[in-house]
Amino acid sequence: MVNNYSHVFLKFINYLVKIISVKTTLPVPVPVPINSIPIRILRPDHTLSRSKISPAALTVLYQLHKAGYQAFLVGGGVRDVLLGRAPKDFDVVTNALPDQIKHLFSRQCRLIGRRFVLAHVSVNRDVVEVSTFRAHHEKGGDGAMENGRIVRDNVYGSSINEDVWRRDFTVNALYYDISDFSVIDYTNGMTDLRAGVLRLIGEPILRYQEDPVRMLRAARFAAKLGFKLDPATAEPIPQLGNLLTHIPPARLHEEALKLFLSGYAMESFKQLRKYDLFKHLFPYTEASFQTDPLAQPLVEQILFNTDQRLAKNKPVAAAFLLAALLWPPLLQVLSQRPFHEDRQPEDRQQELMLEAIQHLMVQQMRYVFIPKRIIALIQDIWLFQLRLTGKHRGKKSLRLMEHPCFRAGYDFLMLRAQVDESLQKYSDWWTQLQEGDSEVRLQLMSHGGHPFLPERKRRARKSSKSKIATAKENTEDGNDEGI
Repeated sequence: MVNNYSHVFLKFINYLVKIISVKTTLPVPVPVPINSIPIRILRPDHTLSRSKISPAALTVLYQLHKAGYQAFLVGGGVRDVLLGRAPKDFDVVTNALPDQIKHLFSRQCRLIGRRFVLAHVSVNRDVVEVSTFRAHHEKGGDGAMENGRIVRDNVYGSSINEDVWRRDFTVNALYYDISDFSVIDYTNGMTDLRAGVLRLIGEPILRYQEDPVRMLRAARFAAKLGFKLDPATAEPIPQLGNLLTHIPPARLHEEALKLFLSGYAMESFKQLRKYDLFKHLFPYTEASFQTDPLAQPLVEQILFNTDQRLAKNKPVAAAFLLAALLWPPLLQVLSQRPFHEDRQPEDRQQELMLEAIQHLMVQQMRYVFIPKRIIALIQDIWLFQLRLTGKHRGKKSLRLMEHPCFRAGYDFLMLRAQVDESLQKYSDWWTQLQEGDSEVRLQLMSHGGHPFLPERKRRARKSSKSKIATAKENTEDGNDEGI
């Protein structure tokens, strides 16, 4: 009896083994989205203290929170404080709609922007930028896309869960919650921050197509922070650079100034060249690198000088920078005109240069817009190069130093002399003329304006005796032209 039960039991076990051993097709586990369980870093575990946040930003955060809205710091301000840097500004994000922000802050608030409406809230003399949570365009709202590119982005969300995916890089998607002073991380941004990695949120090609300026931002942040681009973030950039041609030149003007006037111009230039983006901003300057051996050294010199001045808290001018960036292509345009012909009058040279400037600016402004006031300053700097390297006689040189544009023109000549030794004699002469006393100035100007120009040679006047002797010789030779 026992043996019968044992036999039945063994048969049952064998049956189970067969069932278990049968290969079945099971669904592949789907990775959990990185935003499904956000990391909340409590105040004791991070270094973002309210003492490092501007009083104006804190005021805006507290008022929004007191009014019952969600309020967070986000973006570069959070990133820079966590890195131990001094932030340029702080951006606030909230679930309050633009009209609600306007109503809350009343006269302190001004709504700006068409592509994406922002609120600028004035607190004392500071301005805090406040934006509403953004959401995907599938949600509806006032959004528009053309060929995969976002042209209007007023699609509002109700929480961080939606807003985080509209941010560009993981290190810029860290949210500081004013309600409990914690930092919320949906995208492993804190890990990338510690590793020095710049990683795009979402699928890179799609995100670059949505907004091609993200490629310039990638280059700028890599230069500013000293971070490395994640391979998946970097790989598509050289092939997608031409998408920048669809961006309004006025917006690219703003991006160019951020790239070159924020203290890391030289490194930004290297990043732009590395990813083949510089040619989409300044194509004629890029082309001049292939034909003019002094073009790239001049550009690198102005970028280096700009960084040095900003490091010493000295002012820099966009016009001076752009004058240097576009000087090599201007020389290329002038080379196609009779500008360097011998005995060309100064007025004619100036006329030819003005024509070349107009031609170059029309072409360049198809890529990066340049305001008229800056064009006027660039033109003055360039025209002054003719005067500073021309032939000046006597007091005309002193009058030239009193011109309002002299200093900018002189500084530009000094910049050119740093990469072109043939101009050193001009810069030295003008430097001595400015720094010397009256005796030195008289000595400098006694040689016809420049010491390296030949003095005027006067023909020796013949005496009356020599004239008579010459006349007799001509008569004896049968030539009466001498009489």
